[in-house]
Amino acid sequence: MNFLKVVSNFFSKYMAIFILLVAALALFYPSSVSFIKASYINYLLMIVMFGMGLAMRASDFAFILKRPKDLSIGIIAQFTLMPLIAFVLCFLFNLPLELAIGVILVGACPGGTSSNVITYLAKGDLALSVSITSFSTFLAPLLTPLLTLFFVGEKVGVDVFAMFFSIVQIVIFPIFLGLLISHFFPRFTARIEEILPLISVLAIMAIVACVVSINSAKLMQIGLLIIIVVMLHNVLGYILGYLLAKILKMPLAKRKTICIEVGMQNSALATSLAAIHFASMPLATVAGAIFSVWHNISGGILANLLRLKEK
Repeated sequence: MNFLKVVSNFFSKYMAIFILLVAALALFYPSSVSFIKASYINYLLMIVMFGMGLAMRASDFAFILKRPKDLSIGIIAQFTLMPLIAFVLCFLFNLPLELAIGVILVGACPGGTSSNVITYLAKGDLALSVSITSFSTFLAPLLTPLLTLFFVGEKVGVDVFAMFFSIVQIVIFPIFLGLLISHFFPRFTARIEEILPLISVLAIMAIVACVVSINSAKLMQIGLLIIIVVMLHNVLGYILGYLLAKILKMPLAKRKTICIEVGMQNSALATSLAAIHFASMPLATVAGAIFSVWHNISGGILANLLRLKEK
């Protein structure tokens, strides 16, 4: 177990590098990861969400009673700024419909678990970060389908109810199961908790490898365009999140947290939803896969920059 703990810490520390390497491998040598099938994506994401549930505690949910204003600001910013930024970028860059759907899905998804790690490294308000991630995730079955319908429903049929049940199955059920196990079997949870980051990183690497390999030929042709859009989406989320928190005169630690929570998305969920509900448009999965690679890189850079504000 000690060995696995060391390996887990190593993978967590260099997660962005590992994801970037596997993405490059899948892009240039897609056959090398062809054993990872598209049908695995949902199960891989469920594993990540199950780990998130195991890491949660009842105290995380008591936060809303203590600081509802901070939590509300984070969640509202999450589900307004990122979808709007996505829509504007799709319009400005005149993205093809398939790619635009993927970008909108990323914007409509809740925050990602990576944001908690980046907030910790940036010396932000970790309790607030965990709470925003948790509550935005539980709101996702309702808000993500509705936002997707609002922004792309006119051009493509969006089945809100089907997407709702997909998110419940892929996200809510595994988290709830993890919470139950964490509550009733705390010793077991404590034993495996230290290797959960390793499992999550490996699952995300597999999702990225699968999506990139399937779309490698088309990515070679249009890759630069979607990479630019994804990078702008993420960075503008950071900037606008920070500015909003500053306008609202939140303390520095909270400004850092809102900045990170707004900019970092559960892009693996966006990839999964694209694969399920827009199966006839394979490029819709690409934005989520690229976002998974990029936001881990940008998050590490951002954490270093935000730490400097302490000095």
